[in-house]
Parts: sequence; structure tokens; C-alpha cells
Amino acid sequence: MKNVTDSFVSLGYWPFAGSFGFNTDIFSTNLINLSVVLGVLIFFGKGVLSDLLDNRKRRILNTIRNSEELRGGAIEQLEKARARLRKVEMEADRYRVNGYSEIEREKLNLINSTSKTLEQLENYKNETIQFEQQRAINQVRQRVFQQALRGALGTLNSCLNNELHLRTISANIGMLESMKGITD
Repeated sequence: MKNVTDSFVSLGYWPFAGSFGFNTDIFSTNLINLSVVLGVLIFFGKGVLSDLLDNRKRRILNTIRNSEELRGGAIEQLEKARARLRKVEMEADRYRVNGYSEIEREKLNLINSTSKTLEQLENYKNETIQFEQQRAINQVRQRVFQQALRGALGTLNSCLNNELHLRTISANIGMLESMKGITD
């Protein structure tokens, strides 16, 4: 720090015009050189630096403008996508409602169809049962009749003797002859 202050103090002791020489004090010469270089840079480099900064500013503004345009396009596409989404959601809701009503309609149709089929099967079952009952009744009647006929034949065979048998046959023949005479 002391050397820096000494270099400023030594600036005041420089001889004025008329003498020329080399100053070997590094600190004072560096300061002068640095100030000269900075002055030249500022004077000549001001335009270049200003042009560089202006170019950079223009590129940044162009980038911002492009970003804003892209943002606007993206917002527009987003709104279009949202509108399409709302439209698709409404359509999906409509399909869902129609689907549910179609399912309910199909369910009712299936229930009605199944009910009719069950009713027909019940009728077929009842008809089959009646048919089988009638068949069973007829079989029972036939057996009863056959047994009654066997019993009657057995009773007749045991009760009839030859003479009664011949009289019955004669009476039957007489009845057949009288019937024959009526039909002729």
C-alpha cells in the first residue's frame, strides 16, 4: 500500500519539459500505461462495444419476439386442443349415456325374451305333464279293464256250465239273426 501512495507522490516530482528519460518505477509506469490503454480502448472500442451490445440486444429482442410468437401459437393450439377435448368429452358423455340406455334396453329385451321363453317352457312342461298323466290314466284304465275282464271271464267260466253256455250262445245267435234281418 505504501508503494502505491509513493508512486502517486513521485508523480509530483517529475521534471517538466526539457528532459526525457525512462522511468524505472514499475508502479507509476503501469498506472500510466493502464490509463492510456483504457483511454484508447474506451475511445476506439466504444463504437465496437456499442455495436456488439446493440447486436446482442437485437438478437435478444428477436429471440423474445420469436418466443412471444411461439407462445401465442402455443396458446392458440392449446385453446384449440381444449375445444377439441371439450367436444370429445361431450361426445363421450353422449356415447356413454346412449350406451347406458342401449344396455338398459338390451337388458329389458333380454329379460322379456327370457321371460317369454320360460313361459313357453312352462307351458310345454304343463302340456307334457298332462299328456303323461293322460297316458298313465289310460294305461291304468287298460290294466283295470283287462283285470276286470279276466276276473269276469274267470267268474263266467267258473259259473257257467255247458247248458248255460249253450243257451247264451243260442241267444246271441238269435240276436245276430234278428239284427241281420233289420239291416237287409
